Amino acid sequence: MKKFFGIAALAAMLALVFTVFVLSQDSKEEKVEVTITAKIGQPAPNFKLSSATGKEHSLSDYKGKWVVLEWINLQCPFVLKHYNSKNMQTLQQTYTKKEVVWLSICSSAPGKQGNFSGEELTAKIKEVSSNSTAYLIDGDGKVGHTYGAKTTPHMFIVDPKGVLVYAGAIDDKSSTKIEDVKGAANFVAAALDAGLANKEIKVSSTVSYGCSVKY
Repeated sequence: MKKFFGIAALAAMLALVFTVFVLSQDSKEEKVEVTITAKIGQPAPNFKLSSATGKEHSLSDYKGKWVVLEWINLQCPFVLKHYNSKNMQTLQQTYTKKEVVWLSICSSAPGKQGNFSGEELTAKIKEVSSNSTAYLIDGDGKVGHTYGAKTTPHMFIVDPKGVLVYAGAIDDKSSTKIEDVKGAANFVAAALDAGLANKEIKVSSTVSYGCSVKY
């Protein structure tokens, strides 16, 4: 009987230790989270990140210009759908020619899918023929969490006054099929065209689709 109670007590102790461990793990995860401060119609949170070439870029540097923020992961099939079809590069080229600033941001943590550095990153960017203004590295995920970036791609548009005017999906075809690019309603292009023409942006928020950001 004493042996039975001894085993029961040990089991209870192990269960308590396991519970404490789980709670401590949960608490640790909560501490990592950053409050989402990016809201449609409000000033977009400023940030400073280094590019693939080592140059620092701040959102505030581009006050007075339209800015697109594109969350990217060059190993994500949803992202590759838009790059392999040249859809993303075409959008980048079309709007940067109109003096829109296009910042691709990678929030993949070191060791996670999509995180590259040095020569490997340079090769990847060259491989997809990116036409973005800069490819920015958000390795600790702070900027991504602040904006509430959940997927790759996840798109945000900031107007010349520094106000966030669009957040969500790139288009209305949530698949990895290249053939779905043609004929899709592109929310980013529609918002930029309206904004550049001083017209109302009719769709300012949609649900993004893609791979989860690898924080």
